[in-house]
Amino acid sequence: MRPGAVGLTFSKLLYLGSMISADSSASIDVSLAARPLAYSRNLFGHFIEHFHRQIYGGIFCPGSPLSDKRGLRTDVIEAMRELKPSVVRWPGGCFVSSYHWLDGVGPDRRPHYDMAWRVTDPNTFGTAEFVEWCAEIGAEPYICTNAGTGGAEEMASWVEYCNLPEAEGRWSGMRGGNGDSEPYNVRYWSIGNENYGDWEIGAKEADEWSRLVTESAKMMRHVDEDLVLLTAARADLDWMLPLLQRAGSKLDALSIHGYWDTLNQVNKPADYLTALSHALEPQDDIQRTREIIGATGLTGKVGIAFDEWNLRGWHHPVGNKPEAIAARDKNDENSTYTMADALFTAGFLNICLRNADAVTMANIAPSVNARGPLFVHDGGVVRRTTFHALAMYANLLGDTVLSTSATSANLAGAEVPVLDHIVTHDSSDDSLVLALINRDPVNPLPCTVSVSGRTLSATLDATVLEGPDADAFNDVDAPDRVAPSTTQVTFDAGVTTLPPHSLTICRLPLSQATGERYIETVGGPAGEWYQDGNAWRRA
Repeated sequence: MRPGAVGLTFSKLLYLGSMISADSSASIDVSLAARPLAYSRNLFGHFIEHFHRQIYGGIFCPGSPLSDKRGLRTDVIEAMRELKPSVVRWPGGCFVSSYHWLDGVGPDRRPHYDMAWRVTDPNTFGTAEFVEWCAEIGAEPYICTNAGTGGAEEMASWVEYCNLPEAEGRWSGMRGGNGDSEPYNVRYWSIGNENYGDWEIGAKEADEWSRLVTESAKMMRHVDEDLVLLTAARADLDWMLPLLQRAGSKLDALSIHGYWDTLNQVNKPADYLTALSHALEPQDDIQRTREIIGATGLTGKVGIAFDEWNLRGWHHPVGNKPEAIAARDKNDENSTYTMADALFTAGFLNICLRNADAVTMANIAPSVNARGPLFVHDGGVVRRTTFHALAMYANLLGDTVLSTSATSANLAGAEVPVLDHIVTHDSSDDSLVLALINRDPVNPLPCTVSVSGRTLSATLDATVLEGPDADAFNDVDAPDRVAPSTTQVTFDAGVTTLPPHSLTICRLPLSQATGERYIETVGGPAGEWYQDGNAWRRA
């Protein structure tokens, strides 16, 4: 029986045997006395790279009956709008380390051989097309520059091409001559991609990297001093310390990456329990990066951008032989993306939200095809399980994160709680929004919720994402096997029961929980927080 089919598969029997003795209850208490934590919408960011069918055959398909006259797939645009992406990173990724932006602008474009992915890129999708696509989906463009075969001047020239008025420079004048007289006003820029790794074209040593970043940041800011500027880093003291000591004052955030199911050479995706055993590891990367930033006195000045992340790494066996390139098709096997992927995604976002004082951006990698939440084929699109988890978070949460405490048993064989959660406050209607994850693959989870020590008794509107089993997935012939449903959940003396392998988001008017307004906003999100009795309020 294939994964996703209903029935007692071998993996389900294994789950039953491993989970049957687990403690079957959990609890959450929501504090209204602690200061709420504001977060950036950039945590719901995206990433698109010139790898396999992400661009060509993904978002950009000239000649397709589903594309507009510019070659942009309109069904992809419509689906991406559902995710409310705040920012999209492009053009890489490893691709950017041998990419020269001049090859992708203007009417006279020639193909180039991409040394990273060892294929020829036609350059028909370049800077103008990317900026236009971002505008269509409602996202800010975020450009990652070539710090491999490129240099500081090339990066600064790209900023000029995008952001200066037409009359002010050679490259901005070129943009005008190419038909765009108004600046693109690209605010987000990154220096390089994974240049610490020996797999990267133009890899650098730590001292060499810190010097390049310092000079590149200087030159880019001399062109446009209002950039939001990031750079490639890793949660490693030897790499990050000299970078921050030399260039930290010129940076807004460090770019770190994470893929926890490593599949680059052998495509054997981890099963449900193994995949979710990685659920807490992003927290480790964030904590190490926090500590190094703190050691240089830059806490609150330099943030963390998880601007490439996904449970599963991309499959790309070494080589440019036809069989190695063809093996990349395995990334598009929809059976890979089960409820494990959806719940890891939700848990990852929970970690970022809990660390929103430091994590300022996160970009699912990629948006389309390969390991992305949206699978694009010639006849349409498939919203994978991860698509629905991302859409629920982007559309349903409140605007600040509340402090909570929780108890839960662990998943069998892993130091990972069965229950994961985040609670946010929505200032628009003074509601709490509870996002509740039951990671248990087969057992429902009784969960007790209290607000400031008062057990919750209410029936609430809810959106629930679950599947017929933990290995369920969506595909071309079954695009809605896993889809969110709107329903109601009842808390009886504080207790509700969460379905197995599920994500539940429900909304609770605070007055219904406490009998009064405990949190309100006056003057908008820019106001300062102050404490008034048991509540935090904005001035």
